[in-house]
Amino acid sequence: MSAVSSRLPVFPWDRLEPYKARAAAHPDGIVDLSVGTPVDPVPDLIQQALVDAADSPGYPTVWGTVALRDALTGWVERRLGALAVSHRQVLPVVGSKELVAWLPTQLGLGAGDRVAYPQLAYPTYEVGARLCGATPVVYDDPTELDATDLKLLWLNSPSNPSGRVLAKDELTRIVAWAREHGVLVFSDECYLELGWEAEPVSVLHPDVCGGSFDGLVAVHSLSKRSNLAGYRAAFIAGDETVLGELLQIRKHGGMMTPAPVQAAAVAALGDDTHVVEQRARYAARRSALWAALEGHGFRIEHSEASLYLWATRDEPCWETVAHLSELGVLVAPGDFYGTAGERFVRVAFTATDERVEAAVKRLG
Repeated sequence: MSAVSSRLPVFPWDRLEPYKARAAAHPDGIVDLSVGTPVDPVPDLIQQALVDAADSPGYPTVWGTVALRDALTGWVERRLGALAVSHRQVLPVVGSKELVAWLPTQLGLGAGDRVAYPQLAYPTYEVGARLCGATPVVYDDPTELDATDLKLLWLNSPSNPSGRVLAKDELTRIVAWAREHGVLVFSDECYLELGWEAEPVSVLHPDVCGGSFDGLVAVHSLSKRSNLAGYRAAFIAGDETVLGELLQIRKHGGMMTPAPVQAAAVAALGDDTHVVEQRARYAARRSALWAALEGHGFRIEHSEASLYLWATRDEPCWETVAHLSELGVLVAPGDFYGTAGERFVRVAFTATDERVEAAVKRLG
């Protein structure tokens, strides 16, 4: 056990604890903008679907119910613009973080194999590579990588942490390069329905993939769009050969989405009204925080999508974290996401309206 854990970086959030304590000492309490966790209620129709399926004494299947697979294929076609998606091209997973962390292991990667991800990135891409003994590699432009022994290429658009969106022509160019070099692409698109100044596009869109999913898999989550982070409901879609192999492995590993959660996911995927309503809440919070941060001397870069503002005062990120903690506001230091973030902080706008209003007043 110690040999495996020694491969991993220090868990970054532990380093934030002293600043969290300082922010919590504010007379009006902490405004925690450090983690992008949903705070608004789970929509009623989803809660009801969960309750209605609560009497589920038998084991669920890894592949999911027919109703869930129908919901997944329908959503991928309707929302991503993909064509003629079959049940063999979708697979539910137990939250997207589990998938990201264990994917290289489940793909059979190990020593000598390379896993690439953006230089500003969700830390779990690196963790997944290190868990199986593969070599993590960061990139600015993936097409400039040496493809030798490069077995897995992570894309992330919209980006966590920066909110940057890869344009359709950029995605098309990257997909063509990966296919030319035989590199498997997994595209983390969990924030795709949260575009603000840009309209995110999936790698499964026919304009990007040419109508073929070969060598491509998209990762999606219901955590952000439907406030279901506590349900652990996510899925992947794409190359049926890759998904078929993962299905067999995950059957042996018992990686089953609970039956009530599967029913809740069907309800969530079949309803767009709650997504529109939640977007409106986030849009208002985003606008208020953006103006307050700029008024406080911050510059916002990228941030055209996702649930975060990528902000800088042109100083080391931990100085910014310390400064804001004195105001009772907690944010995430940019270096959690790579050295390219050393002078930025990630500001989530997932707090309640009341807490966002409190942050705006303090920044003012």
